[in-house]
Amino acid sequence: MRLTTPSILFAALGSVVFLPACSPGDVPPAAVPTVMVQAATRSAAAGSSYSGEIRARHEFDVAFRVAGKIALRLVDAGARVKAGQALAKLDPADLELGASAARAQLAAAESDLATASAERERYAGLVKQKFVSTTAFEAKDNAFNSARARLVQAQAQARISGNQAAYGTLSSERPAIVSAVLADAGQVVGAGQAVLRLALPDEMEVAMAVPESRLAEFKTAERVTVSLWAEPQIVIAGKVREIAPAADSVTRTFLVRIALLDPPPAVHLGMTARVIVGDGSDAPLMVPLSAVVDRGQGARVWLVKDGKATPQAVQVGGYREDSAMITGGLGEGEQVIVSGINQLSPGLAVTPRLLASPAAQR
Repeated sequence: MRLTTPSILFAALGSVVFLPACSPGDVPPAAVPTVMVQAATRSAAAGSSYSGEIRARHEFDVAFRVAGKIALRLVDAGARVKAGQALAKLDPADLELGASAARAQLAAAESDLATASAERERYAGLVKQKFVSTTAFEAKDNAFNSARARLVQAQAQARISGNQAAYGTLSSERPAIVSAVLADAGQVVGAGQAVLRLALPDEMEVAMAVPESRLAEFKTAERVTVSLWAEPQIVIAGKVREIAPAADSVTRTFLVRIALLDPPPAVHLGMTARVIVGDGSDAPLMVPLSAVVDRGQGARVWLVKDGKATPQAVQVGGYREDSAMITGGLGEGEQVIVSGINQLSPGLAVTPRLLASPAAQR
């Protein structure tokens, strides 16, 4: 079979593999880097956030009125007790022996008084008949008065011993919560030595340690809010009730108590709370320390605008342990790049990835 020229040309072209055209200088497009960003937010009350503990405003220690060995402890820490409920008991042996001795002394005093009374009456008749002298009668009368006084003394001692036997049971005078156990069964305690600590749950407050440099905030605070770490959605209004006049000798901090105004039922003693001073409306913006850079031309941060890295000059009002306070040059809610800023260049296309704010991470 004889092929024509066009047929030969078509067959030759059919065996050719077509490749995309490219020049030796072309390079593949660079990947768009991903950067971590964080929205600039205002810190509550200029960043003044403190940790504290929910405490009862009124706490007191309870103790036995007499010394002895604790035989039973009937409640544990955290227990709710009613008025008159028994909390602990002493070994009753010694107290019962004391009460028995007092009763025996009372019986002896009553017998002595009966004898002295009979002697006095007998001598009263004899002195009328002139059989004995008046001096002898006066001696019997004095003995009678002494026996009567000893009876009164024995009666009082018997009542004291009876009360002491009752003091062997420690009870609560008011409804309360056991906040601490200070002594346990088997321990010998003295009269007045604290055994349990009770808290009245009617009024609750937050107790916290504040450094000396921050006391001025609490002295002038008009608004204080309290939130619970276990229930962050609960926000409670509070007020500064007390600022300790002297610093703790060990921590050198001042005890500040914040009274809770109308706390909800979810608030319990011992819970951890966060106290925020002020409403944060005039607070500076806070950004992480890693977001601020200064290469001799003033402080600046890098923002993500229209998908590109953009430098922005800012005014820094101060630094904290984990963040910087921005007083100018930055708007609330702007996305600030917090990592990899040394590899950025103006106009570089980036993919932002949002990082939670420090307040949300707590």
